Amino acid sequence: MSVITVPQAFDEEELYVDIERTFGQPLLLKCEGFNFAGSIKLKAAAAMVASAERDGSLTADSVLIESSSGNLGVALSMIAASKGYRFVCVTDSRCNLATRLMMEALGAEVHLMAGQEANGGFLGARLDHVRRLCASDDRYVWLSQYSNPANWKAHYRTTAPEIARSFPRLDVLFVGAGTTGTLMGCARYFRTWHRPVRIVAVDTVGSMAFGGTPGRRMIPGLGMSMRPPLLDDSYVDEVVRVEEADTIRACRRLARSGFLFGGSTGTVVSGAVGWLARHERQSLTSVAIAPDLGERYLDTVYQDNWVQDLYGPDPLDPTYPAQHHAHSPL
Repeated sequence: MSVITVPQAFDEEELYVDIERTFGQPLLLKCEGFNFAGSIKLKAAAAMVASAERDGSLTADSVLIESSSGNLGVALSMIAASKGYRFVCVTDSRCNLATRLMMEALGAEVHLMAGQEANGGFLGARLDHVRRLCASDDRYVWLSQYSNPANWKAHYRTTAPEIARSFPRLDVLFVGAGTTGTLMGCARYFRTWHRPVRIVAVDTVGSMAFGGTPGRRMIPGLGMSMRPPLLDDSYVDEVVRVEEADTIRACRRLARSGFLFGGSTGTVVSGAVGWLARHERQSLTSVAIAPDLGERYLDTVYQDNWVQDLYGPDPLDPTYPAQHHAHSPL
């Protein structure tokens, strides 16, 4: 029996889903959505808050503020509620309605940036708003998930060792790229491990995290409209970029097998399955990190009208072939 007094004290660490039957490739998903925040962002949120408390920048009078497309905002809302902090989440119009309502239910104040008001797109608009608020009142404490080293250190101390304990013969690890906190923490850990592990970053088409041309991105979670300050691509062996239509196909294919995962997980799965199909080595021990579950995407990824309006009918057809994934070694 487990008894907890704060929600962040519970996080399932050892659950994996074998999706070979669904996709025909040897791939295990490390499920990170089984906690009260519903995503892997709980780890980074808890680590960043603890770091700010230790260094004295976060006090009882402080107001936490952060820019988030959704999952980190929920995690911080939950932690702020449990610790008695005020929290302001600055998000944008791509944030799922269920996510916004969840943050508000937990007591957070949600500021919604309705348009791409800066050269940096939605993210630039959010960061500009955060900076304005911080300049207006010194009680605001911005954790800055994009540059805070506690973000990647959380995964260096938790996520990567969890995988290492379960898979001492790991060959390849697929990690979605957003702020790159999860990616950098895992990549740094496995760089010095007892055997080489190929680190494959999975990004979304239209993201500028690893360079390239910016494009429309409507599914929140992965991808950045700038190079992430935390990113050191010397730790990354390869980058796979996934079309959002393929994210939707992967999510829906998983759902047809009874597993309702979120958009970030769909992107990672699509990229990983494509990579494995190109390499065709069945003996590989392959793990992908599944950051989130799917309930918050019911009105987007799993809603036929939303999908068809943005991507046409093809993603709704499970027999339609996936797009070619762009991939590049680093």
